[in-house]
Amino acid sequence: MASIPSYTTGDTRDALTGLADQSQARETIERWLAEWPSDTIACPMHAMMITLGRIDTVNVAFGESAGDGALVEVAQRIRHFAGDELESSSAWTAARLGGGNFLLVARQECSRERWQWLAEALADAIAMPIANPEGGASLRLWPRIALMRVTQNDDPDSVLDRLSEVAARMRDSARRRIDWSTGDVARSGRSNQQLEADLLAAIDRNEIEILFQPQYALDDDRLIGAEALARWDHPVIGRIGGGTLFQVAERADHVAHLSRHIVMRALEKALHWPDHLRLSLNITPPDLAAENFAIDFAQMAEKTGFPLERITLEIVEQVLLADLDRVCRVLDQLKLFGICIALDDFGAGFCNFRYLKVLPIDSLKLDRSMLDGVLDDERDRAVIRAIMAMAEALDLQVLVEGVETEEQREFVRKEGCKYYQGFLRAKPMSASAFLSLT
Repeated sequence: MASIPSYTTGDTRDALTGLADQSQARETIERWLAEWPSDTIACPMHAMMITLGRIDTVNVAFGESAGDGALVEVAQRIRHFAGDELESSSAWTAARLGGGNFLLVARQECSRERWQWLAEALADAIAMPIANPEGGASLRLWPRIALMRVTQNDDPDSVLDRLSEVAARMRDSARRRIDWSTGDVARSGRSNQQLEADLLAAIDRNEIEILFQPQYALDDDRLIGAEALARWDHPVIGRIGGGTLFQVAERADHVAHLSRHIVMRALEKALHWPDHLRLSLNITPPDLAAENFAIDFAQMAEKTGFPLERITLEIVEQVLLADLDRVCRVLDQLKLFGICIALDDFGAGFCNFRYLKVLPIDSLKLDRSMLDGVLDDERDRAVIRAIMAMAEALDLQVLVEGVETEEQREFVRKEGCKYYQGFLRAKPMSASAFLSLT
């Protein structure tokens, strides 16, 4: 996780996706401009409008429920991307403007090159396959993204007007997928090929930073372990979060190499933790695609000396799309080594409940979006309670992500969640900082 979206009590949300609606987006932009000290530089604000192509085609071909589900998934991808990639000190808001149009606005110092690179990376993330809830072929949507830097002469109306004008121009020309309100295209500073080469060099030089997100028990706030996260401080583009880091690796066909590097470094850094603390690691589709992954992973852990029974491997739904039967076999092998399996980002996008029936999972990690509105909306609270009842019936532990307030913490504790992580107690931190907590 990274920065916090600027939602406050009384926010109005889009009913379908849970993001802010257009009215709330306008109010947020207006408030940021008004709050910024007038005797300093202009408020550092950047905006992007994401317009989805083919959403009407999806509705016609697969039905409106599939189209709505795809919009929900895109909203989650935008939210997760912003949380991972935007600076922790900055504020940001994500909104659905209507139809297949979304808005992301960040209040942070950011070069044109970095903002354009972020748009390119987000476009790649949105264009990844989306599971079809009705079964059958996965869905794909093709985004175009309009960019701008908000100036001191802008207001909410001019921000949306300028972005809409660029979006219309791109739609008519059908050429660029990224463009600026000035009509210029910033140079990203690195081509894809250069970036992929930079990544390989960074792996060789151990420049991929491993951070740890502390995890706590809800009953007494005792530290129970941490999730390992990867970050890369690129000298030109700036900080790159874990999700986008793997997108770069995927283009270069080095996902397995990057994943193994991160796992080894995390295991080495966790070796001196007290015996009661667990290490959570994320595993990728290419990891589980390898028939010998379970044995290779066990050998990696044995090489470092970190006990297998203190490891939790987190998988996301995207891992399960290709071959559920094969994934199940690999997970069964991992379980034989005493490794625990968690289904990550539960509640975000689609969730096929068949996974809970056939996979040998031990726990659910509730996506941080599940906490949005939970203190104010009875329907949101009912969803949490239904998930907890299901988890209890299936003998699954539940960890909730993104806990930011004491009120949220107390609610999920009362509803039966066992563990949590989030900015309420700690942000992701270095290995040495985490060790000092123990």
